[in-house]
This record gives sequence, structure tokens and C-alpha cells, in this order.
Amino acid sequence: MRSSVEEAPDHCAIEFAMEMLGGRWKLAILKQLVAGTRRFGELRRALPGITQRMLTRQLRELEADGLVARTVYREVPPRVEYALTEVGHSLDSITEELDKWGRWYRETIRPEDPSGPRPPA
Repeated sequence: MRSSVEEAPDHCAIEFAMEMLGGRWKLAILKQLVAGTRRFGELRRALPGITQRMLTRQLRELEADGLVARTVYREVPPRVEYALTEVGHSLDSITEELDKWGRWYRETIRPEDPSGPRPPA
């Protein structure tokens, strides 16, 4: 079960942040929303490895944590959009830096064979 902000001890801010942002998909979802508002299907196409159920779950958690806002338009067919809140936008630079680092790591420390990654030159 996830902790609430009120239950988190002061000394474990990193652990609490990782509990909120950890997992395979949350930061990837946030990175997609940095560019602007997205509909569910747009997010699903942008993250081809995620299942519909997992995307729904992660979006609900991000919304509950105040990082993502969900807007439902009463149209036929219904339209639902997701956008970062002001608190969510506070993570813009973090997601950008992690994206840069991930690209660097993938290009620099690419495994040449199954025995493991090669060290940087």
C-alpha cells in the first residue's frame, strides 16, 4: 500500500518520491505530458509497451497524487484529456534530465554481447 504524505517520515524524502514516481511507466507518462495535454489513446500510442489497464492505473495514481489533471468533456463520444498540474510541471526538468541521461546511457553503455555492458572509454 502506498504511503500518504502525512505518513512519510521526514528522513526518507527520496523513498517517498520513488514511491510516487517509481515503476516503469510513471516518468514516461509525465514526459509525454510535458509536451502538452494528451488524450488516453495518444498516450497509449506514445507508449507502445504499456497495457490499457496499466496506463489507466498509472494515470489514476498520478491524478491522486496531484501530478496529473483529468478533464472529461461531456460529448458523444466522451472525450477525456490528461495534463500536468502545476505540481506535475515541477518535474519538467527532472524528466528532461532523466531522458537525456537515458539516451546517453543507451548510446554509451550499450551491451555488445549477453555478458554485460561495456565500460565507458
